[in-house]
Amino acid sequence: MTELRAGYTLPVFAAAAAIAALRWLRQGPQSISSVDLDLVEPAETVTIPIAQVAGLTSNSALAIAHSDPGDNLDLTRDTPIWALVEWGAVDQPEVVVIQGGEGVGRQIKAENQENQAAIYAYAQRLLHTNLERQLTLGEKIRVTIILPGGRALAERTSNAAFGVVEGLSLLGTTGISQPLSAPGQLKAFSEALHTKQSYFDGLVFCVGENGLDLATQIGINPNRLVKTANWLGPMLVEAGLAGVQAVLLFGYHGKLIKLAGGIFHTHHHVADGRLEILTAHCANLGLPSETLPTVFASSTAEAALNYLRSLDTSSGTNWVPQVYGAIAQQIDQRCQAYIYTHSERTVQVGSILFDRDRHILVRSEIAQKLLSQVC
Repeated sequence: MTELRAGYTLPVFAAAAAIAALRWLRQGPQSISSVDLDLVEPAETVTIPIAQVAGLTSNSALAIAHSDPGDNLDLTRDTPIWALVEWGAVDQPEVVVIQGGEGVGRQIKAENQENQAAIYAYAQRLLHTNLERQLTLGEKIRVTIILPGGRALAERTSNAAFGVVEGLSLLGTTGISQPLSAPGQLKAFSEALHTKQSYFDGLVFCVGENGLDLATQIGINPNRLVKTANWLGPMLVEAGLAGVQAVLLFGYHGKLIKLAGGIFHTHHHVADGRLEILTAHCANLGLPSETLPTVFASSTAEAALNYLRSLDTSSGTNWVPQVYGAIAQQIDQRCQAYIYTHSERTVQVGSILFDRDRHILVRSEIAQKLLSQVC
């Protein structure tokens, strides 16, 4: 079997394009087919191809790189990333100012970051590290990252569920893009679990980068975080086999709700059932029968949640906490049973679900207890 190839995350290509544009700006017209870039995380230097670079004015240059995520299911493959670099004003407060242009998403309802470009911590660090070392004393630049296809691509992602609109995020904690859909990546996740288990008896599982980012924002110890991608079932079993005492599941409700229905591989290509699971819980708790078709026919899990919220507002009921409280409890029970069935080990499992605005929607009783231990 051919070994799958890793690639690089979107921030790497944005930084590479910015380096090429800055080189043109400082040194004049030249042929630039690639640039060397320090990934920062991991600590290694790589060579990134550059598609095009040109000066626009005497004070600005534009370079283009194309995304290469490796052998991964990633819709940004071959996406052009533009970096416009301009000399900064003398009174510019920072040596390097990073801003988002067309196709880079905006953060909405993010604490202290309202309407800021969705260029997160690793991308900022990567850009500043690589660009500042090429500037001489007194030089300042302004960098605008542009994703011409970002707005259209964002419609095919769950970005809006995490409070990012009108484009893609420059998100990630590393420069390496691993083939997350590959069984080989499950092995890497398992190895990370075993490493952390040797230090902690309680771990926090997050499906992806959005969950990891939000978990640290609410105070969860980052050393306890374990990324699972969609391999929640195998990772739960691995936790049992490794002797982990407790697992806190932290994730978007539209993803974790599948666990309440016994779906332990959460990629949408494998199984969905979110609205069916939600409707069943609504019916079981006695939601008026005339409302159930609307829940079932909702376009997304988020839309169904908002419908339930509208019912609570208009009728003075509290269906949302009841329904999602029951779902969280069911997730806990299903996961604990799943672990025991496949490992004959008992592991405490609690779940925390958040909504598209990054607000905690529900904490199960077990999760409430575990949260104080992992923060």
